[in-house]
Amino acid sequence: MFKKILIANRGEIALRVIRTCKEMGIKTVAVYSTADAESLHVRFADEAVCIGPPPSNLSYLKISNIIAAAEITNADAIHPGYGFLSENAKFSKICAEHNIKFIGASPDMIDKMGDKATAKATMRAAGVPCVPGSEGILESYEKAEEVAVEMGFPVMLKATAGGGGKGMRAVWKKENLRAAWDSARQEAAAAFGNDGMYMEKLIEEPRHIEIQIVGDSSGKACHLSERDCSVQRRHQKLTEETPSPFMTDKLRKKMGNAAVKAAEYIKYEGAGTVEFLVDKHRNFYFMEMNTRIQVEHPITEQVIDYDLIREQILVAAGIPISGKNYFPQLHSIECRINAEDPYRDFRPSPGRITNLHAPGGHGVRIDTHVYSGYVIPPNYDSMIAKLITTAQTREEAISKMRRALDEFVIEGVKTTIPFHRQLMEDPDYVAGNYTTKFMESFKMKPIEE
Repeated sequence: MFKKILIANRGEIALRVIRTCKEMGIKTVAVYSTADAESLHVRFADEAVCIGPPPSNLSYLKISNIIAAAEITNADAIHPGYGFLSENAKFSKICAEHNIKFIGASPDMIDKMGDKATAKATMRAAGVPCVPGSEGILESYEKAEEVAVEMGFPVMLKATAGGGGKGMRAVWKKENLRAAWDSARQEAAAAFGNDGMYMEKLIEEPRHIEIQIVGDSSGKACHLSERDCSVQRRHQKLTEETPSPFMTDKLRKKMGNAAVKAAEYIKYEGAGTVEFLVDKHRNFYFMEMNTRIQVEHPITEQVIDYDLIREQILVAAGIPISGKNYFPQLHSIECRINAEDPYRDFRPSPGRITNLHAPGGHGVRIDTHVYSGYVIPPNYDSMIAKLITTAQTREEAISKMRRALDEFVIEGVKTTIPFHRQLMEDPDYVAGNYTTKFMESFKMKPIEE
């Protein structure tokens, strides 16, 4: 087992990893930018190393600084959390070259699954259902038009190096294809330095449902059932739940088996998710694979009593998994609390938290790194907490979430708490009747005087 793990991340996920390491008797090293000097992950780690100024490219994305921090503290493993360098093949490779275990996917695995066109071809070979689309990257606009006409509109143009909705365009008519092609390529080139595009059939009334998987070094994998991540704004998830209100037992088993087949085909090692789009007829299609821990992993932990960070560490240390598949015994919902103003188009709201009161009670979990007096820096993602409620039924979990949101007080900055409180009263959400298009019609009710 590892003696010391450096966490190459910040905020709540860094704190989350530190907690499990402490329980396992493993020493921890926090890294931080000057903007995060007062963050809780810095206080609770056994050691802390400043790796640079606030901009991510000079700190949390600066591989040389992170490796140097690991070497001076004699860390024998690095946990990358999510975001930042968690799916960076170069970082994974450099860790291996320095005899530091990267608690995540191998460079080859990240390369194979990180490029979406390559991932899709791999999944087709594994026999996993894929969205009909182009065979690999489209070499020209003329080829794009040919594929679109053959498939039939609507279609979706996607950047092969994409993420966060950048380089994506839905096209409903042939006459709009050229403009979408040009703008998507420009956006992809600016965001990722890669303007490669591929095309898929646009799935109507889609739900975004992911299957949590874990694989070990022997090539064996298991799944931990699904999470429904369909409530999104600009392809950024706002809330997640498990089990999905849309799933049937038959579909759950079918999708779980497909995810395990995908993981075992590529001999995947570590925790990851196989992401699917599910249409209104409950046909499911492979979308992408995330080769890291997900933001929303706590709801899976709550419904099957399973520490996913612990499992990541055990697998990285060469300990085999049980191979047993898991199905939810309870219902769990997560609301991402962001420092954003939902009344002003979710505008970021960094600044000092002047007062904080966290909810409690049975079935309420909060993963956060903030406290009263904490200054939210403007340099990073605006998520400041994850509020999770767990109960016997979906109705009880929603009711518990309403109560917990009412108790949750954060003053000094604007947050998405009012949005989530209104969401929990929305008739379509309460009925489980939502797709990835849900937020297009959701409107915030004005503040009551």
